[in-house]
Amino acid sequence: MAKDLRYRVHKLLTPEADDRGLERFVNLLLGGLIVANVLAVVLETVEDLPFPSPGAFRAFDHLSVSVFSLEYALRLWSCTVDPRFRGRLGGRLRYVLTPMALIDLVAIVPSLIPGVDLDLRFARIVRLLRLARALKIARYSESLKVLTRVVRSKREELGITAFAGFILLMCASCGLYFAEHDAQPGIFSSIPASMWWGVTTLTTVGYGDIYPVTTAGKLIASVIAVLGIGLFALPTGILAAGFAEEMRRPRETTRTCPHCGREIGG
Repeated sequence: MAKDLRYRVHKLLTPEADDRGLERFVNLLLGGLIVANVLAVVLETVEDLPFPSPGAFRAFDHLSVSVFSLEYALRLWSCTVDPRFRGRLGGRLRYVLTPMALIDLVAIVPSLIPGVDLDLRFARIVRLLRLARALKIARYSESLKVLTRVVRSKREELGITAFAGFILLMCASCGLYFAEHDAQPGIFSSIPASMWWGVTTLTTVGYGDIYPVTTAGKLIASVIAVLGIGLFALPTGILAAGFAEEMRRPRETTRTCPHCGREIGG
């Protein structure tokens, strides 16, 4: 009896693409509660909000934490149904250390500890990833599968590009520090402080609070700005080439399981 109930709870809390009825309702209800929590966090930062009152926000948060805590406890209790988490203690420990379980925990623990002034409610929005399967967004989307294969096939090139960007950022920050420190000691006070300028310049965003005033600094800034455009064009070209290769590749004729992604034998 307990095993059947555990299986039923696990099925209820684990969204699938073919869910109907109560399973779909429960997961969509949890998703709606997560969205409402994030919206509440956003609205709480608005001063002089006429409605709702701060007390209403606190009451809603207490209600949400109660629901999420119950959900987490039920997930922990029923996770042993999954073959990956078999075992009364070891299986549950493996489940607790999974990324989604850790996110679930981080989203509720600070609210349960008195005196902890750490608001991580915004992290609850990450839990919406659980609904990806139910809404046929992730594993059942061929476009995302193609994107995943492209990124995986080009990971070395993307990694080298990221490393080159880091080197360029360090060179830019060091160069601007030595060129501008004497002229603007309060702004370019250190190399780490100069890295803020380097990031905004390399990403071609720019920001008006930090800019060079010396001739050498302006020269360095001009070169870095041009190099930043080329640097951020590289990943675009790499991914475009990867997509072109993927489109030319013959389509797979083998069938794969939509749940685990493994090949289905004939």
